[in-house]
Amino acid sequence: MPIAAKSFLYAHDPNSAVATITLNRPDRLNALTFEVYAELRDAFRTLSTEPGVRAVLITGAGRAFCSGGDVEDIIGALFARDAKGLLEFTRLTCDLILAICQCRRPVVAALNGTVAGAGAVIATACDVRIAAESAKIAFLFTKVGLSGADMGAAWLLPRIVGLGLATELLMTGDFIDARRAYEIGLYNRVVTQERLLPEARAWAELLARGPAAALAVTKDALQKEAGMDFAAALEAEAQAQAECMRHPNFRESYEAFMAKREAKFT
Repeated sequence: MPIAAKSFLYAHDPNSAVATITLNRPDRLNALTFEVYAELRDAFRTLSTEPGVRAVLITGAGRAFCSGGDVEDIIGALFARDAKGLLEFTRLTCDLILAICQCRRPVVAALNGTVAGAGAVIATACDVRIAAESAKIAFLFTKVGLSGADMGAAWLLPRIVGLGLATELLMTGDFIDARRAYEIGLYNRVVTQERLLPEARAWAELLARGPAAALAVTKDALQKEAGMDFAAALEAEAQAQAECMRHPNFRESYEAFMAKREAKFT
């Protein structure tokens, strides 16, 4: 097993090629500690190129997905740090989000209960968000006197829900329920609690069966093209697509179509 973390559960199904990360501090609503941040960052960096893994599912045990930084284990400890120590921590949190976004595997989040603070940004960084009806979400940072622009939230959120709604969510720090999060496009699907993990796993398995290289290129383009003008984006896509056309998956899709069978991508 490539992931040997102490702070969360890890499972890899070689049949589906889906790796599952389960935040496992249910008594603390899966609040994050310094160790959790570091181990999650390292896990996503590893999973980006881990053989046999074609999609990642992240969820939380118990009544919550993640309630953010642990008040006792992190927030209290931060008051003892100097400016350098505080910057080391904030860069660590950002490195986790970058690792999720740069992971070449599709990442599906299965959200339930509380999705707050850092937990909300982790969810936002994932490629697909499947939520239970209980999955209330809030970017709580301003509630504790911090900037709502934390861990990349001010970059990620407007690109999903638009600038106006992102401004509201980041400045107020208020919770919204699952129905509202779905209405504004923050959640891709909302299902019953009983259907949450089966639905999220089905999404992960669907993506794992897809053309891995092409999905990685797509994920990369969705991020990089935000900083390009239209002409540059078109050129980047032209070059990427020409390269994808040289990949065996392109021929496999053609042969599968001609043979009237399902494509088996590598």
